[in-house]
Amino acid sequence: MGIADDAVEIRARGWRTLASLHGLIDAALEKDLTTQVGLSVVEYTLLDALNRQDGWHMRMAQLARATALSPSATTRLVTRLEDRNLLSRVLCADDRRGIYTELTPVGHELYQKAKPIHDVTLERVLKQAEEQPELAPLARILHEFSAA
Repeated sequence: MGIADDAVEIRARGWRTLASLHGLIDAALEKDLTTQVGLSVVEYTLLDALNRQDGWHMRMAQLARATALSPSATTRLVTRLEDRNLLSRVLCADDRRGIYTELTPVGHELYQKAKPIHDVTLERVLKQAEEQPELAPLARILHEFSAA
């Protein structure tokens, strides 16, 4: 293997490690959030993105980026959450073509219940990952990043 091949393999190994850690975190969050508050990970991610906004609203394109979903998948997700009275859609006053999505009080309350579950689960999985030699360096970096 040449130097270039080594660099490719190092990046690939890093990507596999990241994917493995993401899978562990995602599975644990999905289980805990679904069983305890009835939210999927992507639903929580959307509520979290909205909660972090001043005024609790975002355009659909912003939500698609925040959730890493396609625009059509984001629209379906917003519709599902709107049907559960967790979100509402509001026409943009400046641009009648624009639609904002915002948390309802019920959505904000559910997010407040879900956040501690999310945080505890994430912390638990990162601690478990630190015990696995192949995941430990990345898990430690995430701990350091969140502490900063």
